[in-house]
Amino acid sequence: MTTTTGPGPHTDVRLARRLVDAQFPQWSGLPLEPLDPAGSDHVIYRLGAELTVRLPRHAGAVGQAAKEFRWLPRLAPHLPLAVPVPVAVGEPGFGYPWQWAVTGWLDGEVATVEALADSAGAAVELAGFLTALQRFAPDVDTGGDDLTGRPLSERDRATREAIARTDGVFDAAALTDLWNEAMGAPGWGRPPVWFHGDFHTGNLLTVDGRLSAVIDFEGLGRGDPARDLVIAFTLMSPASRSVFRDALGVDDATWTRGRGWALATGLNAHVAYAAENPRVAAQTTRQITQALLG
Repeated sequence: MTTTTGPGPHTDVRLARRLVDAQFPQWSGLPLEPLDPAGSDHVIYRLGAELTVRLPRHAGAVGQAAKEFRWLPRLAPHLPLAVPVPVAVGEPGFGYPWQWAVTGWLDGEVATVEALADSAGAAVELAGFLTALQRFAPDVDTGGDDLTGRPLSERDRATREAIARTDGVFDAAALTDLWNEAMGAPGWGRPPVWFHGDFHTGNLLTVDGRLSAVIDFEGLGRGDPARDLVIAFTLMSPASRSVFRDALGVDDATWTRGRGWALATGLNAHVAYAAENPRVAAQTTRQITQALLG
């Protein structure tokens, strides 16, 4: 989950309709309706039966449309779960300042802890997805794209501030101990691998209770895969988490950095959204407490 960088432009169905009709008249006859709840980074509309329109809410999400258009068609054939199929990239217009995306519709419901937390099968599937992603074309020409993952250490100051701000909600001493452990863990130290970058429960879809798709590749990059271990703490129980770790073959240092990523991102989202969104409060509380469990 990404923290917003300030208020973005106003968006509504009328704006989305004007953008689609002006830039992609072949879809002007298709019905358009908002999806609720949408993500924190995009306002999302369903366009007809087979498409979605995604308008960035804030500057931090700008660039995702072009990035996914460039990379997802190349990744998709190598991955065991479906990913969004980019169809077109729209340009600014009618006062809306940023590029936006049209992608293929993916059926499914957002994965839930209630349905999958104890599923060893889901844990193995997710490990298989990450293994396939990490193995994708290690020497591919990135075409000038900066896909280098930022190190966990860049979150040190903000995470320590968030620990202080949430003292009384969480055990600040325990959080500090975990964070110090993550900061002291050896780095990746191997050739960079591909990572999703925002691999949490909200970016997984299920059909009939089974994992079906992974969405939202704004954070796609190459480097330390530890950040994708966040899924182990947003979705899984301790037992399924152990299955996941074994299937993925994660060493102690990487697992510790993964716990650090779960703590940092969970605290970041908790501070930003929990006061106004009970659903986010519950999700981030679980993520943080599961990261403490290990």
